[in-house]
Amino acid sequence: MKLAVAGKGGVGKTTLVALLAREAVARGYRVLAVDADSDANLATTLGFPQPIAPLAEERGLIADRVGPGGLIRLNPTVDDIPDRYAVERDGIRLLVLGGIRQGGGGCACSANVLLKALLHHLLAQQSEVVLVDMEAGIEHLGRGTVEAVDALLMVVEADRRALETVAKTVRLAREIGLERVVAVGNKIRSPDEEIGIREMLPEGLSLLGVLPYLEELRGTAHTGCLPDGPTPPAIHDLFDRLEGTVAPTQ
Repeated sequence: MKLAVAGKGGVGKTTLVALLAREAVARGYRVLAVDADSDANLATTLGFPQPIAPLAEERGLIADRVGPGGLIRLNPTVDDIPDRYAVERDGIRLLVLGGIRQGGGGCACSANVLLKALLHHLLAQQSEVVLVDMEAGIEHLGRGTVEAVDALLMVVEADRRALETVAKTVRLAREIGLERVVAVGNKIRSPDEEIGIREMLPEGLSLLGVLPYLEELRGTAHTGCLPDGPTPPAIHDLFDRLEGTVAPTQ
């Protein structure tokens, strides 16, 4: 199962990715989590003790695989990168891609080429559960990658701005050929909030599940790390729906 997870900042997508990763491990899956957000904090949320340098900042690697400048190799070798750079904790392998720096001239372009090639490789070749923590946009995905994604999971709150972000991202996804898009409502406090989300979702976008506001996860926003303890029942239910709805048939 290969999922790209996106949503407006603050809706809880990184926490959701971490919870889904834990649940997948508990079910016996091999799990690869990929942080493709420029504000990379999935490692902290998963409890990795040391900061992890994003691949976007590995200038030596980028120069070696893509080129130091001038002519750029558009199909760099990336198949060895997961084993060289992934770190593991509690059964979850993690790769931190990082964001694309707009400054620095050609450096950003070279990094972009490498990250997109790597993401395509991870989604197309890896046999485990792959969970990609995206930014609000989906710039890392391209027309050559979307066929390997089982679904784009949009995380939303009962907030008009968050829902406007969903609408823009869904349009972009469909422009590049990604039709498998589902929504998950997060931090829902009342039935009225769920109804509001359903009424405001873009046409053709289904609400796969609703996750309630959980007081036990409140501390994640302050400490950055998921609390110890069992996975919330709502995550069990959501994973069941993902397996039954978007996972590829064997």
